[in-house]
Amino acid sequence: MEIRENPNTLNASEIAEILPHRYPFALVDRIEDYEPGKWAIGRKCVSMNEQFFTGHFPGHPVMPGVLILEALAQTGAVAILSVPENRHKIALFAGINKARFKRQIVPGDVIELSCELTRQDGPVGMGKAVAKVDGKLAVSAELMFAVTDA
Repeated sequence: MEIRENPNTLNASEIAEILPHRYPFALVDRIEDYEPGKWAIGRKCVSMNEQFFTGHFPGHPVMPGVLILEALAQTGAVAILSVPENRHKIALFAGINKARFKRQIVPGDVIELSCELTRQDGPVGMGKAVAKVDGKLAVSAELMFAVTDA
């Protein structure tokens, strides 16, 4: 999955038209490219101003792994919820498999988020998700989701 020559991009306001997440839980700053119902590539700019750095960890700020997984899920949700029949619905976590954390993500990092939908049976499906920083793998996981009415 690569960004195409003529990508479908979304800024934060356009993402908010698809996803129900709002500050402080909107964790994707930009979608670099996506194909509805198939995949999405996003970006999260990690700032020292994030609320979670107050307590995680004082003097050694590290982005919590669960929030990295949430950012990956939100990226995948753009692909799922941009399909016309899923507009104005929400995608909920149904499970996480094979989550691996390879490096810490800290303030100043720009996370490259990608999620490819690998299976969907009705409202339930799975996606393969990867987070990278500077082209290096930080997190990988299989994310299960369920699409439901808001």
